[in-house]
Amino acid sequence: MKKIGLTGGIGAGKTFVAEVFQRLGYAIFSADFHAKKCMQESEELENQICKAFGNDIYEKGKLQKKKLADIVFSDSKKLQELNNLAHPFVHIAFDKWLKKQDSEYVIKEAAILFEGGANKGLDAVICVSSPMELRIKRVMERDKCSRERVMKRMAMQMPQETKEKLSDFVIVNTENEKILPQILSICKKIELL
Repeated sequence: MKKIGLTGGIGAGKTFVAEVFQRLGYAIFSADFHAKKCMQESEELENQICKAFGNDIYEKGKLQKKKLADIVFSDSKKLQELNNLAHPFVHIAFDKWLKKQDSEYVIKEAAILFEGGANKGLDAVICVSSPMELRIKRVMERDKCSRERVMKRMAMQMPQETKEKLSDFVIVNTENEKILPQILSICKKIELL
């Protein structure tokens, strides 16, 4: 089984590209989805998050996502602390998910693939890339938030150019570029790995 990473900065279009891969028959593991799931369902992780961020970060057993986002996207140390708490749980979830897969190729979609070392053990990494202004516009529309809030979140992420350099393949996701031909080309190359 070949394990492929799929990453990119906020608003680059990772989820959209993952959906195209899924339609082509690839099994997709969304690290972001599983991180949120672990934060909501794992009592052990919930206790660790409460210890680090205060008991009011959960109200009636429900994670206060906006409150947590406000904390971590204004303090890089707090963001790193949250990632350090969640990563082991996501890693376990990925391993369990892998055991249930029987396809030749699987894709691990993760916004922070390199930052937490989740790229280790993968056969290749694909980076989805878009111009910054387009990314800002997409996130503002998607999250109904201000430009300033998007910029704060971007400032906390590894620069897009660095992700591209560390990746084996880059998919350019602009309003002018066609995604499917790029994906099909990468699929052929992955089969040769």
